[in-house]
Amino acid sequence: MARQEQVLLLEPQHELKFRGPFTDVVTTTLKLANPTDRNVCFKVKTTAPRRYCVRPNSGVIDAGTSINVSVMLQPFDYDPNEKSKHKFMVQSLLAPPEMTDMEGVWKEAKPEDLMDSKLRCVFEMPAENDKTHDMDSNKVLSSSLLKSESSTLSMKSMGSSLDDSEVKKIMEECKRLQMEVQRLREENRQIREEDGLRMRKTTAMSTQHSSSSSATGATAREEGASPRMLALILLFFIIGVIVGKLVL
Repeated sequence: MARQEQVLLLEPQHELKFRGPFTDVVTTTLKLANPTDRNVCFKVKTTAPRRYCVRPNSGVIDAGTSINVSVMLQPFDYDPNEKSKHKFMVQSLLAPPEMTDMEGVWKEAKPEDLMDSKLRCVFEMPAENDKTHDMDSNKVLSSSLLKSESSTLSMKSMGSSLDDSEVKKIMEECKRLQMEVQRLREENRQIREEDGLRMRKTTAMSTQHSSSSSATGATAREEGASPRMLALILLFFIIGVIVGKLVL
């Protein structure tokens, strides 16, 4: 029984073109579109699996959607006299409803349920004119990058100069504030010294006043005590005289 016609739409349809030089990985894109109203399982296979890296190489494309497959050719020594014999095949299968095991679906699929499309690989080396154009483009790009870098550097230097001026202003402001704080500290110290001197003078004056008051009181007490002593002595003398007369 003949196989079903491929339901997926491939872009490109027949050839995968890889443009050199092939000293680095060269990537081309294969677009797979599902125009049906059912989900479709797919696999991408190649005759040279060691030369290509395919991501994704299998999966499910939902109804009415598409997916891009990246085909990456690994670096190799290109020989223009050698024709590429590499081929790719896109295999597809209508997914059953409520599918849970995609690998199981592939294993149980009948040959007549499988659909496939084949593509051949084409290697292209850029012509001399293209190389020159590419070199000129690279030069233009390099000059543009250099100009952008120089402009960026000039902007950075301008920004750094602005930053330096701002830093100088900030440093000057800090110095001014430090001088102001030092001046306030000096004024505060002088005020404290004047207050201390004023307090010492007040204390000395109070001490002198109290000393003079004490001395005056003592003198007054001494002056008050002297008449009393004389009176007592005179009284004792008179008593002694009277006693003496009585005895005689």
